[in-house]
Amino acid sequence: MVRTTTITWRGARFAFQAGLLAATAIATFALSRAATAIEPAMLAAGDSKAAPSMDELFKEAKAKLPEATKPMIVAGEKGGPGLAIKTRKALTVPLQGEQYIDNAVVIVKDGKIEAIGPARTTPIPAWYEVVDVGDQWIMPGMIDLHSHVGGTFDINEMVYLTNPGLRVSSSVIPHNDALKTTVASGVTTILFIPGSGVNVGGQGILFKIGLDHFEDALVRDPGSMKLAQAGNPESWTVGIGRSFMNWNTHAMFERGMLYAQLWENFEKGKGPRPERNFDLDIFRALLSKKTQISTHTQIYQVVMTTLTMVRKEFGIDVYIDHGEMAGYKLAGFAKELGVNAIIGPRVIEVPTRQFINWTGSNPEAILGIAAEYQKRGMTMIGFNTDAPVIPPEELFLQAGMAARYGFEYANLETVRGLTIVPAVTAGIANRVGSLEVGKDADIVVMTGDPADARSHVEKVLINGKHVYDTSKDRRRF
Repeated sequence: MVRTTTITWRGARFAFQAGLLAATAIATFALSRAATAIEPAMLAAGDSKAAPSMDELFKEAKAKLPEATKPMIVAGEKGGPGLAIKTRKALTVPLQGEQYIDNAVVIVKDGKIEAIGPARTTPIPAWYEVVDVGDQWIMPGMIDLHSHVGGTFDINEMVYLTNPGLRVSSSVIPHNDALKTTVASGVTTILFIPGSGVNVGGQGILFKIGLDHFEDALVRDPGSMKLAQAGNPESWTVGIGRSFMNWNTHAMFERGMLYAQLWENFEKGKGPRPERNFDLDIFRALLSKKTQISTHTQIYQVVMTTLTMVRKEFGIDVYIDHGEMAGYKLAGFAKELGVNAIIGPRVIEVPTRQFINWTGSNPEAILGIAAEYQKRGMTMIGFNTDAPVIPPEELFLQAGMAARYGFEYANLETVRGLTIVPAVTAGIANRVGSLEVGKDADIVVMTGDPADARSHVEKVLINGKHVYDTSKDRRRF
């Protein structure tokens, strides 16, 4: 039965598309014949009026075409009419201020949030389409800052230990099968990065995952430079130690920052034009704070190296990615340096013998990593999946697990860790991460609290465009 339905639907769609093409072709042919006949006739009769141009005739004929042949313009999208979404609770989660609005309305126009506030004080223009989601909640689209499923999986170039010039942007597949499921869980933006086979795997890309075309999906390229401090890179060739890795990485940073400084001097008229080095170009973006370093860093010692070498010595914007195995003991130092923590894929620490020996931790305790950062004063704590290590559609479950193991979220810290914290951390909070006027209309409609595993996603809008709707689409997750 399913196969028969699929074939019939495809046949119907083909017939519909063929009909549109035929109708358009007939109308265009008729228009050209009419224009050919009318214009000379009018001129021959000595009409004092100027003959209508081909553009004017085409517009007139287009207006008379059947509705089915016209492109569908959806409320909320760019170029379409306005859209108002009414909800029982809107989780707005700005960086500062009130974190939610009860009985709210969000007004969307041209893919942006035009207004948001209590329904009683936020007027809806008369010509806007109104969608009332009832008792369901709305929130900003979620952001995953560590993903390997944006296209070709887990890109690793293993010849050199540092590959700052490698770019994963050429391998992006914006709407691949894995991401079709991911967007159904409310994730709308990801940082697609290289693997951690070497110390510097290359440059990631930030893009939205529910759109079909690269140009529409792009948020920023480069999205980050991927640094892996320890673990996987130690198996490079015959095996290397952390001392050599740190020395080699430090030398690369010295070359890169000097290169970026020479270009900055040239652009300010204070020095000669440097020779272009494509491998080090990323450092120009790092020096100017246009991107950050996302650091695969775990174990207290290498988290310390990230903080002291990358942030304190070179002054580069960086954030902790992973941060397990007692890395949380540096939470106070990280906060002092302005370094945020994006936790995952592990969100708990189990007392293995190796872990106890490293950290001196309680052998009977199972620790929530986010909670341990929080206890030490860290407030900017987010979550990631390292997809497909954790399935990419389970990002919100990472926050739920953190809450289960002690992470306090009286002020919506779980939702903030899925939205505004990663947005600020990645430097894209001017566009995404909260429901505020002027930001992209990336909106998720859920049945309840995102940190509650019993909640599920009903609708997802990206740039005001409906990309997933369980009332029309098959539920994917």
